[in-house]
Amino acid sequence: MKMFDHHIHMTSRTTDDYQAMADAGIVAIIEPAFWLGQPRTHVGAFEDYFLSLVGWERFRAKQFGIHHFCTIGLNPKEANNPDVADGVMELLPIYLEKESCVGVGEIGFDDQTAEEPRHFEAQMQLALDFELPVLIHTPHRDKKVGTERTIDLVKASGIDPGRVLIDHNNEETLGATLDSGCWAGHSIYPHTKMDEGRMAALVQQYGTERITINSAADWGVSDPLKVPKTVAAMREAGISEADIETVVWRNPISFFGQSGRLDLGDDGDRPRVDQSELWEGNSVLRGQEAVVEPAE
Repeated sequence: MKMFDHHIHMTSRTTDDYQAMADAGIVAIIEPAFWLGQPRTHVGAFEDYFLSLVGWERFRAKQFGIHHFCTIGLNPKEANNPDVADGVMELLPIYLEKESCVGVGEIGFDDQTAEEPRHFEAQMQLALDFELPVLIHTPHRDKKVGTERTIDLVKASGIDPGRVLIDHNNEETLGATLDSGCWAGHSIYPHTKMDEGRMAALVQQYGTERITINSAADWGVSDPLKVPKTVAAMREAGISEADIETVVWRNPISFFGQSGRLDLGDDGDRPRVDQSELWEGNSVLRGQEAVVEPAE
């Protein structure tokens, strides 16, 4: 079964992760712009990061047969840094025009400060201006309140809620997210947010309409194989193959396909691997023999 992990921070992961993901059936990923653990102290650091998302990281994924797309935005945590936030906002239109950018994000709330709604609203307007869908992060703390505030801001923005994916849902927030008309993402984590068994139960309870899952794997304790592991849990729970495929493949394509930029080739086939290719003179290999698949 083909799988699509629509929220994963591969800049923080290794080539071994890419290989394991490809072996497990992950064909496409989306990497939302995120914070890097260490706070960035100048706008140029964001520009270099955005360049890597639309360039080097896309190349690196292709070396292992995975389509790589991204969303671009000012993450809510660093929206609270007055030394960089406004400068980053000025950069965003440049990168929202890139062909591999399929949305604005991840934006939303972190500590639910006074600064966060200002940048949230401005980025919702950018989504309208660039006709892109939006990926929204919900906070780890006071998630229910943060989700309710998110839904209120989505309504106030005038954007079609069908072009908004509210992520990191749990049992406490899923009903409200679906009732709002937005799409509902779920991040399957080793110890927090959501696990495989709970996710299977939610699919049984709510069905598959506008529901997606992802790993949200990053530089912390996380697992880039949580999507295939959740597929296994859904099978064990007796969920049909058609419904599983809807959640892990068809739904993320339907949502991010609204960007008009989600090019997955013919029938979502994985990209051809040619590890002899270089990116600005750089290779992913360290002395290994290059894998070069024959051209069709």
